Amino acid sequence: MNDESGSSIHPSAVIERGAEIGQGVRIGPFCFVGPQVRLHDGVELHSHVSVVGATEIGSGTVVHSHVALGGDPQDAKHKGGHTTLKIGRDNIIREFATMHVGTDHGRRETVVGNNGFFLGYSHVAHDCIVGDHVTLTHGATIGGFCEVGDHAIIGGMTAVHQFVRIGSRAFAAGCSAIVGDVIPYGMAVGNRAKLRGFNIVGMRRSGIPRAQVLRMREAYRTIFDPARPLSENLSIAREAYADTPAVMEIIAFMEGRDRRYFCVPPLAGSAADTDDERD
Repeated sequence: MNDESGSSIHPSAVIERGAEIGQGVRIGPFCFVGPQVRLHDGVELHSHVSVVGATEIGSGTVVHSHVALGGDPQDAKHKGGHTTLKIGRDNIIREFATMHVGTDHGRRETVVGNNGFFLGYSHVAHDCIVGDHVTLTHGATIGGFCEVGDHAIIGGMTAVHQFVRIGSRAFAAGCSAIVGDVIPYGMAVGNRAKLRGFNIVGMRRSGIPRAQVLRMREAYRTIFDPARPLSENLSIAREAYADTPAVMEIIAFMEGRDRRYFCVPPLAGSAADTDDERD
């Protein structure tokens, strides 16, 4: 069934009164769209998609079968207040993925950026802030109040603990448990993950020159030198690497909040002591 806006809505789909449907929207069979939902131009819902709550989906986003968006947060303290889920433009959300609205005792909103790729069974919990070009691989889960920076990748079956921050262009390897913040460009691996150097592949893709990568490796050793307190290491690195923007981004991330728990490198000589890919 086509309407005057050029949208195509399958006869079996249920669109509640009050929902806002943009131009060129395609809604497949057996979808449900709630009364507070707003679908921008060109959104496509495949079959059996449920979009409820105060959920907004940006233009060009494609949502595959059996996805559930805008459900109540899985948080016992939430009392049913008005909260929202805002999804940006040109995302791909694959089968059985879930994203929830925020909580009335938290940020009150969950925000997902643009151009993301959310694979099957991935989950974005309440009150998260997810940047642009983020990938959640199959089964990846981020808990409530997490923050994920631009171009970050969360590997398959990896769980990110609530309130954790994942820096921009960081990589969390598959089947990992991320319980501490991961620095920008960092690579975290393992159950109670440790840092394994930098996400070299992501850095190459972002066009960071080799000379800057070498400077970043020097700064990494300074920042995580166990002989001194972290605060002192950050102060030394801030002065020594002021000419390296990526290092300054890492320092700003680590100084951005007090009393944070970070993923750190394994102790030297331990069985898990490995380095990132060499150039």
